[in-house]
Amino acid sequence: MPMPTDHTPSAVGPDAHYAQSLAEGRWQVQRCNSCQRAIFFPRTACPACGSADYAWFAPSGRGVVHSTTVMRRPPAAGGDLHLCLVDLEEGFRMMSRVEGVAPESVAIGDRVQAALVEHAGAALVVFHPQGGSV
Repeated sequence: MPMPTDHTPSAVGPDAHYAQSLAEGRWQVQRCNSCQRAIFFPRTACPACGSADYAWFAPSGRGVVHSTTVMRRPPAAGGDLHLCLVDLEEGFRMMSRVEGVAPESVAIGDRVQAALVEHAGAALVVFHPQGGSV
């Protein structure tokens, strides 16, 4: 059976659409057309109402650090690495990291802004300090 060559959102699953959008330099997440909730991570049905009717949209990228930790690593392994959960203003939470500051300086309540970066050949959503805390 031949593989489909159409790469429209309806021809690929939610994970593939998400990855394809990032690869094209666009960050998109789903919004349920039934209950209007943002859906993240990509899914085939809304976790709030069960609807499979959704659309893709570009979130603002503005968020607040919900939790934060620093993974201690030796310099030979790349040094310390920050990991956090960010609450986005659209109502979903995602795991990422804050770049552009020392890992230990990131605090709960810090305002952050999303950015796309390339890492090991793949596009990732990371955050940068926006200034101020909640």
